[in-house]
Amino acid sequence: MLQHRLFVYIDQVARSGSIRKAAERLHISASAINRQLIALEEELGTPLFQRLPRKMILTAAGEALIHHVRQSFKEIEIAQMKIEELKGLRRGEVTVAMMSGLAANLIPRVAAEFRRANPRVKLLLQQLTTGENITNAVASGEADLGIGFDFDLQPVHRNIASVPVRLGAVVGAGHPLAEKSSLRLSDCLPYPVVIADKSMVIRPYLNEVFARASINMQPVIETNSIEVMRQSAMMDQTLTFLTPIDIESDQRSGRLVYIPVRELAQHTQTLMLIGHDRGTSAIGSVFAETIKGMMSELR
Repeated sequence: MLQHRLFVYIDQVARSGSIRKAAERLHISASAINRQLIALEEELGTPLFQRLPRKMILTAAGEALIHHVRQSFKEIEIAQMKIEELKGLRRGEVTVAMMSGLAANLIPRVAAEFRRANPRVKLLLQQLTTGENITNAVASGEADLGIGFDFDLQPVHRNIASVPVRLGAVVGAGHPLAEKSSLRLSDCLPYPVVIADKSMVIRPYLNEVFARASINMQPVIETNSIEVMRQSAMMDQTLTFLTPIDIESDQRSGRLVYIPVRELAQHTQTLMLIGHDRGTSAIGSVFAETIKGMMSELR
């Protein structure tokens, strides 16, 4: 509080060019302002004002300080606006752009927790097909937040949180491999495989691993839908390759099983939560903190 008050004194003296006029506007004594200014100049070891007979003019050091002072005022004003937003019964909207696998698992769980604490806030959850679509939505302001894997970020983006995850084999609970604690890629060959198509971020990882292992994988289905992969593994006893995040709810209910694959152990994807570098609304920040909390549980 003392620092903020001193900043107000300096700003008013700079604006009015006079300690007396600043004192009148602030309804305090001119001597009190003068004492504070002298003490600060002594602490800094340099004058902040040229004290002319009829006017106070900022020195170069004073100009540098006043820039910091006024920037601080702007930041305090933004913080106060966000606090007022939160005090207003937490109303508003938050738009989140997400990759498909998160729509059936992580995001609904985050949304349920957030809605319990913020029932008056409207969530706009948009499933987009590519990472580029998501980063573009955040950059343009169409989305407050974006969440997905391995984004190619630009200076306009801010990486709010990230967590590494590993691809593995996913099968239904009744699959012959379901009881295995780990697999090799060769163990997967006898079974029908559903695989991500070339439009998905999963595919380059798989292609690299298959090539390194000299395996020519022949999938029965290629798809850009994680929902198709999940449902096929449950209904058709196929095998697919996903992360634990993609099957979180099915794994908890016992419908699907995630099995580490040795050749994929060194290949991580990064789940990323991003925003715009200029920040987001107060309630958007609250939603981001809820997502961050659940992401931290995945480490």
